[in-house]
Amino acid sequence: MPSDAPRFPRSSPYWPVISHPLLRRVLPGLAVSALGDGMAVVAVTWLAIQLAPPGQRLWIAVAVAAYTLPSAAGMVLFGRLLRGRGGAQLAGWDAILRAAALAAIPIAHLAGALTIGLYVVLLAASALLHSWGSAGRFTLIAELLPERHHLPANAVLTTISGFATVVGPPLAGILIGWAGPVWVIAVDAATFAVLALTYRLALPGTRTIRRYERGASRTAGFSVIRRQPALLGLLVLSLWFFFLFGPVYVAMPIHITDDLHGSATLLGVYYTAFGAGGLVGGVVAGHLRRWPLHATTIGIVIGFGVAMLPLGLGAPVGLSLPAFALAGLIWAPYMSTSMALFQRSASTEQLPAVLAANGAVLVLAVPLGTMLGGPLVGAVGARPALLFCAVAIVTLGLVAAGFATLRRSANATPATEVSARR
Repeated sequence: MPSDAPRFPRSSPYWPVISHPLLRRVLPGLAVSALGDGMAVVAVTWLAIQLAPPGQRLWIAVAVAAYTLPSAAGMVLFGRLLRGRGGAQLAGWDAILRAAALAAIPIAHLAGALTIGLYVVLLAASALLHSWGSAGRFTLIAELLPERHHLPANAVLTTISGFATVVGPPLAGILIGWAGPVWVIAVDAATFAVLALTYRLALPGTRTIRRYERGASRTAGFSVIRRQPALLGLLVLSLWFFFLFGPVYVAMPIHITDDLHGSATLLGVYYTAFGAGGLVGGVVAGHLRRWPLHATTIGIVIGFGVAMLPLGLGAPVGLSLPAFALAGLIWAPYMSTSMALFQRSASTEQLPAVLAANGAVLVLAVPLGTMLGGPLVGAVGARPALLFCAVAIVTLGLVAAGFATLRRSANATPATEVSARR
């Protein structure tokens, strides 16, 4: 047998990530925690339904929002305290807070003190450091790996999350039927405790990480982004991309029931197809490391919008279902490539604050877009709303490509003039 035949898995772009002596200790904890979060997506809503007073369903939406939106406020509130911390420290503190706040929910339940108001408060408390925790994970990658391995490492994290969103909800359904949603949340709290312990034991202390500069500004991340046109453009692109996808969450169920005359089962099939495509796309993302990342990120936006067009055009299920799966495949690498661009463009000292600012904006984008979905679907209908989102996303990508081309031309002109003078 030729000596170079058994190169796999060492030839894989993921090998330097999963074989890294520190990261390979953290990845199992991240996988366990992601599975817990995948289950919590169902449990948080279900417990809110049980706790909400009769006829006051608004509490359900408030509870769901409380599990994510406070992370945007936490980015600003804790900016001075957390800017300059190492990636493992940020991610570990987020895991500790989530474990403690979520564990308080089953404890309050056992004490007979769990009300819908207390439930919302505890969910909000659990989310306060989420933007910083996410920033910490991607900062840790930048601290431990050279630049050429950032994209595959980002893809590993997003693939773990994608797998959890596919496996977690059905597992949560089984556990809720057996023990109730409050105990699924208890399991989620336990997974965050495992993750916090993993960061504490598997990684060295902060003294092994380069010293950070502490800043006084609560919004230092936004200041860095504002000073760099490439990062500002990327943030604006991501904001509008996520915002324009938000109405899909409202339009899809109505399109399935009213336009396709389908059931909840068919809706589940569409979302499963999207998730399955996302898993494939997450694996593919690591192999894009030699592609130009700016162009790839913009191309993902355009490709995603094109893949959504069959839904908006009223294509039959046999065509729109695989197109939706393709949309999931195209969507999946976006977070990995955009994070790699941030990791390349910001210094290690600035990266946690920059990524926290980016996360705070994105965590608001989809809910705001979903809020738009209600009046949009009410005004034009579900299928035209899907078509509007698809066309708007394609237009967004084309506009971004135009700006990128103009910026490259502007940067190339001075260099050409200098060469001509020489």
